[in-house]
Amino acid sequence: MRRFLAAAVTALCLSPVAAQAQASCGGSWSGFIDGVKQEAVRGGLPSSVADQFFGRLRQNSTVLSRDRAQGFFQRPFIDFSRSLISQSRLDRARQLLSQRSALFQEVQRSYGINPGVMLAFLAFETDFGAFQGDINTADALATLAHDCRRPQLFRPQLIAMAELYRRGDLDPATTQGAWAGEIGMVQMLPRDILTLGVDADGNGHVDVRGSMPDAVMTGAALLRHHGWRPNEPWLVEVSIPSNLDLSRTGLRTQMSVSDWERMGVQARGVSMPSGRLSASVILPQGHRGPAFMIFDNFRVLFEWNQSFTYVVTAAYFATRIEGAPIYDAGNPQEGLDQNGMRALQQRLQARGFDVGAIDGILGAGTRAAVQDVQGQLGLPADGWPTAELLRRL
Repeated sequence: MRRFLAAAVTALCLSPVAAQAQASCGGSWSGFIDGVKQEAVRGGLPSSVADQFFGRLRQNSTVLSRDRAQGFFQRPFIDFSRSLISQSRLDRARQLLSQRSALFQEVQRSYGINPGVMLAFLAFETDFGAFQGDINTADALATLAHDCRRPQLFRPQLIAMAELYRRGDLDPATTQGAWAGEIGMVQMLPRDILTLGVDADGNGHVDVRGSMPDAVMTGAALLRHHGWRPNEPWLVEVSIPSNLDLSRTGLRTQMSVSDWERMGVQARGVSMPSGRLSASVILPQGHRGPAFMIFDNFRVLFEWNQSFTYVVTAAYFATRIEGAPIYDAGNPQEGLDQNGMRALQQRLQARGFDVGAIDGILGAGTRAAVQDVQGQLGLPADGWPTAELLRRL
């Protein structure tokens, strides 16, 4: 379920004289595949293995259509989180935590990552391994590498998958996953599996599809690699006072937990973490909706998925698995639909704000611009775009 920000990493086809470190794309399918195969062989892949792996690749038009229609992540937090979090998923997560207690204790001992975090990704990515995708992974990666939007991301992943094939860790003819090339119970890209894979069950192979120990430990290794701070919090729900300076909320501002407490921010249903920790307060649907305090580990989760709404939902679900109460939804103001968001982005851009692509998605750049212009207009500066803000602009 990983979401890629196409606008941020769009790439044009490179000229023949481009550096080899950069990925070429486009052109005839056979010529493109032959070029990638030659690159893999130069990198050490045996020619016989390269012939077997690259000789069967086919373009998949479904992959491109899914790449261009990632609307699932545009839903507001309350709607999105309620669609993903059910009592049955919560029960299943807690059941696994009991049944596989030794595994999750080892994850915490080795990587300092709470069991709830890995269980949240197991739940959201593949429903605890039950559905790992319906697209041939090798074909998906080849299709996306050939496409000229993000070749620098997907071409190395295709070569990494060929190496996993050489090692006997997967069969490209039968390996299926998500449209963007992620595979296994926690949906990881081949290059991450190749460099960080953990053979936790000791059978000589890293099997993130069939072995829960391998999948969970490899996922934990990925988070640790990206800077997870062992045995520190990631998110707690909080309540905010009515007189809080809302301009200080959002991802851009960090203060100590003690400073937030002095401003009247209180933990809801759990103990507040150490006052020395640096934290931000986020309001996914504005000051009338849920409020969370987030820490450095929360930001690491963006390495897994770049959608703000997804990351908040996964981080919150991890706390629920470990006993936190259901969040207080409050009574947030209605947000904008995609057309309204596009109109808002256009007006913000006209005022000189950098909102990135005019795509109707409430990303980090748009949230920051909304918060700034709300302050200029004397509106609550909570980063939540409303019809009133659009009218005022």
